[in-house]
Amino acid sequence: MEVSASYVIVGMLGVVFGAALAWVWSLSERRQESVPAVEEPPLVPPGVKDVLAVLSSSAVLIDDTDAVVQASAPAIALGIVRDGEIAPPELTELSHQVRRDGQVREADLTIRQRRRPPIHVHARVAPLTSRLQLVLIHDRTRERQVETIRRDFVANVSHELKTPIGALNLLAEAVGEAKDDPEAVTRFSQRMQAESERLTRLVQQIIDLSRLQNDTASEDASAVKVSELVAEAAEHSATEAEGKDIEIATEVEPDLIVHGDRAQLHSAVSNLVENAVTYSDAGGKVSVIATRDEEDVRITVSDTGIGIPDTELERIFERFYRVDPARARSTGGTGLGLSIVKHVAASNGGTVEVWSEPGLGSSFTLVLPAVTLDEEQL
Repeated sequence: MEVSASYVIVGMLGVVFGAALAWVWSLSERRQESVPAVEEPPLVPPGVKDVLAVLSSSAVLIDDTDAVVQASAPAIALGIVRDGEIAPPELTELSHQVRRDGQVREADLTIRQRRRPPIHVHARVAPLTSRLQLVLIHDRTRERQVETIRRDFVANVSHELKTPIGALNLLAEAVGEAKDDPEAVTRFSQRMQAESERLTRLVQQIIDLSRLQNDTASEDASAVKVSELVAEAAEHSATEAEGKDIEIATEVEPDLIVHGDRAQLHSAVSNLVENAVTYSDAGGKVSVIATRDEEDVRITVSDTGIGIPDTELERIFERFYRVDPARARSTGGTGLGLSIVKHVAASNGGTVEVWSEPGLGSSFTLVLPAVTLDEEQL
């Protein structure tokens, strides 16, 4: 009986040992078969956000569901991103095309928004990773505006040049046909001279305006005495003023000096005085007053002419814009004078102010930074 009990105990121990060995073996097998978990890489690669932050163009990162993952501040300001998605449908379609074949695509788009003018942009969409696309947006609205201005300027110049050139051509034919009539020849030649002067003035103003387009400071800046500018401007229009019995009165505080391009400043003040004389009726008065106002010099040209309606004030500095086209044609006005004044002021660190009342007259004030004799070492 004792031997049988020993066999039973040994058998039970064998079973327990076998079960333990099987469990250890199974655990070892599971550990060998298990693969360590690999961390999933971030959706946006490291450093991309830092790069987007310094780009001058608007940048947007979108995933494979068209959701915006990252957007730069300019992109949000332009209205490219709305409610977590890129807004223009054309841009979304461009993204889908890139996702289909992985090819970089570019397009010029016009983004229209409520209560805001349309925005013209150049878009470039490129795959960044298997799940991300990079959308770069360059705002070309300003470039489009400049191009439109240039195109209109060329068209206006062409139109304005045709008038005196056509007149000269007709007058030349008339002189040839009237060669036996001395009085007619004299009359036609006088008109030819007037048209020639108008053409010369137009061409010169176009040249002046083209030099001032960028509103940048001139390399020929120097100390300029305001008294000399005013005297020269008054003399420039003296003949026309005498012909219309218009008095040009000047009043300049002593020792007024500005720093700028003398030729440009002369052109600006002369244009203001010339306009005042042109748009004043016979027997009127034009006054030119220059004063010091703290750190500025104010050159005000006033007339007793026809005045300018409030609705026209915002447009008077546009190229070729005329308040009274009929009078401008009769006087040979080009519509460039005030545009030149505006650009001269900007190029020399100043501004232009205007006051006008229909029937009472107008006042234009050229405001320029003042300097002292000591500052200019005169």
